[in-house]
Amino acid sequence: MADVKKIATRESYGNALVELGREHEDIVVLDADLSKSTKTNTFKKAFPDRHFNCGIAECNMTAAAAGMAAMGLVPFVSSFAMFAAGRAYEQVRNSIGYPHLNVKIGATHAGISVGEDGASHQCCEDFALMRAIPGMVVLCPSDDVEARAAVHAAYAHEGPVYMRFGRLAVPVIHDEANFKFEIGKGEQLTEGTDVAIIANGLLVNEALKAEAMLREEGVRARVINMCTIKPIDEEIIVKAARECGRIVTCEEHSVVGGLGEAVAMVLAQKHPAPIRCVGVQDVFGTSGTAAELLERYGLTAGGIVEAVKSF
Repeated sequence: MADVKKIATRESYGNALVELGREHEDIVVLDADLSKSTKTNTFKKAFPDRHFNCGIAECNMTAAAAGMAAMGLVPFVSSFAMFAAGRAYEQVRNSIGYPHLNVKIGATHAGISVGEDGASHQCCEDFALMRAIPGMVVLCPSDDVEARAAVHAAYAHEGPVYMRFGRLAVPVIHDEANFKFEIGKGEQLTEGTDVAIIANGLLVNEALKAEAMLREEGVRARVINMCTIKPIDEEIIVKAARECGRIVTCEEHSVVGGLGEAVAMVLAQKHPAPIRCVGVQDVFGTSGTAAELLERYGLTAGGIVEAVKSF
């Protein structure tokens, strides 16, 4: 993996905002005194008159974005996931979701891989919170190419969008020249009929590594990248259930309310099949390096292989 380019998807977010800023004058970016960490400082350098540092006041920032959207602008609200989805939840729900305003939320530093920041900052509940808001699109891209494409797609989508970006640099697994992103569509990355592994975010790369490990043992796994958690791609899930018979979901999120539950609901309603959910098992995180914590909570290729073998 040494020769594979790695980049954190929060970097991708900042770069995509600059790309969009050059094309569209209605884009504004709001940040809560974290622009260096969320990487919206790149937009600030390019378009200082369209970047607003709202200070450590995420609720106010979210309400201000709602007002800007009501005036015809396209605001991108940016902060750590714990604050963008957690602290400002009421404003996201009532000021953005309820009136279905055209606000995009860029949430960084989510999940266990935030590392040393500890449990208070390791937001493993954001998918659940955002999925519950009617009309909210929820995205979690897997690499730089998909992340930038997701930001562009969010701008083109009319209505609220929540996007999760990571702090940890992850391998680029997509060929930009041949990649096409569409909200609501999953992406099959490998062939296989013994088990389907459905993952998002940094767990997609781990799923690909798990697929290679399983292949050496004679198990053919189908890996599916499910960037869009809501609205979820029911067709690709049902097809996987029919052709593979077993499903494993993988996410850097609590197993309560996230990708696993979304997939399980589809299976229960459309095509029942056995399912295992790799994720944070209804516990809070702790401090440590990203690598240590991912290993501790089973969010690795080895953890995925164990889930597959549990069948």
